[in-house]
Amino acid sequence: MDEREKLLQALTEAHGVPGYEQEVRALLRSYLEPLGEITQDKIGSLICRQGDEAPRVMLAAHMDEIGFMVRHITDEGFLKFVPLGGWWDQVLLGQRVLVKTHRGDVIGVIGAKPPHLLPQDERKKLVEKKAMYIDIGATSRKEVEEAGVRVGDPVVPDSRFAVLAGGKTYLAKAFDDRVGCALLVEVMRHFADRPHPNTLYGVVTVQEEVGLRGATTSVEVVNPDVAIILESDIAGDVPGIKPEESAIKLGKGPSLLLYDARMIPNLKLRDLVIETARQEGIPLQFSAMERGATDGGAIHLHREGVPTVVLGVAARHIHSHGAIIHREDYEGALRLVTALVARLDAETVADLTA
Repeated sequence: MDEREKLLQALTEAHGVPGYEQEVRALLRSYLEPLGEITQDKIGSLICRQGDEAPRVMLAAHMDEIGFMVRHITDEGFLKFVPLGGWWDQVLLGQRVLVKTHRGDVIGVIGAKPPHLLPQDERKKLVEKKAMYIDIGATSRKEVEEAGVRVGDPVVPDSRFAVLAGGKTYLAKAFDDRVGCALLVEVMRHFADRPHPNTLYGVVTVQEEVGLRGATTSVEVVNPDVAIILESDIAGDVPGIKPEESAIKLGKGPSLLLYDARMIPNLKLRDLVIETARQEGIPLQFSAMERGATDGGAIHLHREGVPTVVLGVAARHIHSHGAIIHREDYEGALRLVTALVARLDAETVADLTA
């Protein structure tokens, strides 16, 4: 396993659901502290600053992953939960999870009423989250409490990073958006000992999955002139998806988000991305997302507005225990972002809103 794979493994295997990002934040701090001046906003987003030239360029990636929180413990020892972030009910049953308690991690599995005891018509229906529970192997509330589990404890997917067949694709939880965090770390490393015509802010935000909250607060600290959001994108190269629904494929390059539910990118910045990719020989894919949003939704509305664009690395099966990305997409995104940052001098950024 090389250094890039070790970075992706460490970030994806770290735990940090919205509001409970302590573990992944400590890891990201260890990567970013040697690279610039570190500050932190009051809800936990980290900000790494490099340089002192105008304009102010903000890179943003969110550190939180989707997960759950314990909301109730039954007398029989089962845990009822609320989702933290968007979960598709069909990917939950039978999956292992870790309950993060004050005494350490407690392993469990998500369950529901077994199909053997359901009427035939109910077996065909989708089991909803509200009918599910987490089973830690207890038989009473007392046993749950003795294990250290309390209402309010966060719950994370129990999933490991793996290099898949062929050596160029990776399987892990939390690529949304630890892949963006990894890109941000590598871009900040690149410019740590290289000149750049701007002040570069690498911001890893909290609570994106529950409403872009860290982006809303951290942008107040940075007050950027331009922003680049580093995200995972949704791959459309799986059975059942038509090309007009999504043409994003693994291994075909990074993606540029042309539209989402809360942001249309600055058009001149969009065109600069396209031209930079062309000049650098980087294949570029184009994406549109009718539902969902990124940190750009909050950042581009800061004060009088911030020219903002979203660049992505395609992932299959996001918002589940196991997503898959392609290394060449990641490396293309890294090359594109570093080339783009190097072009964002004062004249270029001023022209974005001329």
